[in-house]
Amino acid sequence: MKKKKPLQHINANKNKRQLEQQKRNEPKTLEAKTENHKNYIRSIVENDITICVGPAGSGKSFIPAGLFSQYLREGRHEQIIATRPLVCSGKDIGSLPGEMGDKIAPYLKPIEENFKYFLGFSNYGQFVNDKRIRYEPLEVMRGSTFNNSLMILDEAQNCTVDQIKMFITRMGENSKVVINGDIKQTDIYNHNGLSIVIDKLQNIDGLGVCTLTYDDIQRNGIIGRILKALEE
Repeated sequence: MKKKKPLQHINANKNKRQLEQQKRNEPKTLEAKTENHKNYIRSIVENDITICVGPAGSGKSFIPAGLFSQYLREGRHEQIIATRPLVCSGKDIGSLPGEMGDKIAPYLKPIEENFKYFLGFSNYGQFVNDKRIRYEPLEVMRGSTFNNSLMILDEAQNCTVDQIKMFITRMGENSKVVINGDIKQTDIYNHNGLSIVIDKLQNIDGLGVCTLTYDDIQRNGIIGRILKALEE
């Protein structure tokens, strides 16, 4: 006969699950961990467009997700538009299975997790249901204009110059744009548009360019040391 768990043990587990659920639903506030993080945040606040390059885990996607989540909660802007190129599939987007949301979901998962962290699971779900957080395939954005919006282009090292140009020109009134990527991890070596765009646009008023380094990596201290060693 299976022995029943004590009621006290069951209640303790229940309380633990409730606390975990409560923690997941609590909005988080963005905190700069390094001087480069402060400069990145300052650039987003002060400029219409910010371009950031840096290695994996340095905060180039995490920071705009945190700041834009705060802006959305405060009602400063109407919506967040997030996108990234789908070059990793090796196929045209039309050949991928499922509806449009199914096609792009795996590629945008990292951005989605950042928004869930900062907004809390419940708030995030509400914003998505209200279409105030939208994930748009870069490949089908041509012709759109996003007014009063917070726009993020993630993994831009896999974009061509024309794709980045197209994304920037979707920007409407009272909108902000963040473009980020790791130029050392591109999948399109002969046509890395991000490096070209930075070289051509870095002196334009209203556009900031930021660089994060291995020292800005917060996921785990060993990651920065490993990346440094692999490049030597």
